[in-house]
Amino acid sequence: MSTPRRALIVIDAQQEYFDGLLPIQFPARGDSIASIQTALDAAQQTDTPVVLVQHELPADAPVFAYGAPTWQNHPTVAAYENAAAKRISKRFSSIFADTALEVWLREQNIDTITLAGYMTNNCVVASAAAAEPLGFAVEVLADATGAIDLANEAGTAPARQVHETLMALLHSNWAAVTDTAIWATALRTSATLTKSDLVTSAAQGRSTR
Repeated sequence: MSTPRRALIVIDAQQEYFDGLLPIQFPARGDSIASIQTALDAAQQTDTPVVLVQHELPADAPVFAYGAPTWQNHPTVAAYENAAAKRISKRFSSIFADTALEVWLREQNIDTITLAGYMTNNCVVASAAAAEPLGFAVEVLADATGAIDLANEAGTAPARQVHETLMALLHSNWAAVTDTAIWATALRTSATLTKSDLVTSAAQGRSTR
């Protein structure tokens, strides 16, 4: 198995998820942003490229309004802006939709993307799924992302249930889900992190019933 060529992609670690209309509920915001910082430090220490992504909508939008305080990166992440290998803005859930990210990753010979940031239930899952037809391997840092409570006409789901369900879903097909500590060790040792597959996950799911 070849050595993975990774990039750490921090998605939308913006103040909207701390002080705005979409506060992260699980894992705790303070814990997840601390894990993001740990991942950023590990990337720096191993010369792993870092991509910082910001969601950007028009100035009159209710969330992620360009230039608004809640559009800014969280101070923990903002401290790494000058050192980032790439910064992009996006207006869709997927980091690949209408951005130059795919081209840049290929120019850098990146074959594995590690996703951290927000939200589990929107941009993280959308980006992981979008990477599949592009041929990128995906890793997701479960402790360095987070979800919100959801309620609508289709039902309700607390943030913990949303997050844990999506981590299991992602690991069953689209991404190797791990925590920041294990990932940092994999960086230092150039190890490949493996995911499950849908058939195995289904069989193991039936065995727990």
